[in-house]
Amino acid sequence: MSDDRRSVKTYVPADQKTRWQRHAEELGMSQSEFVRTMVQAGRRGFTLPEESSPEESRSEGSDPGGHDLERRIESAIADGHSSWDDLVDAVFADFEDRLEEELDSLQERDRVRYSGRDGGYTLVDE
Repeated sequence: MSDDRRSVKTYVPADQKTRWQRHAEELGMSQSEFVRTMVQAGRRGFTLPEESSPEESRSEGSDPGGHDLERRIESAIADGHSSWDDLVDAVFADFEDRLEEELDSLQERDRVRYSGRDGGYTLVDE
């Protein structure tokens, strides 16, 4: 990573920051690392559903202490150097499939609807 780093600031609602802090802690990440990782993942076309909790986002057998994350990182770099993007891919390898399954389930239960005209997914009013 280059020493030519710059700070980026953003303002989010307090409850969102609290959710991000909790999720970062569960993944064993700093807030900066968490936000940077989520932005990189988002730029690749992944999103986290707003209503989803960190517990719902984890796969079966995940470790809230962050050891699963450690194992994924160690596995990704076991054969040599890995770029930031390679590490993001390794950490979120199954996320796209899980996201698609969850969106399908939410659509089947009429909780979420997709509208290309409106720019994506939206919650269905109850």
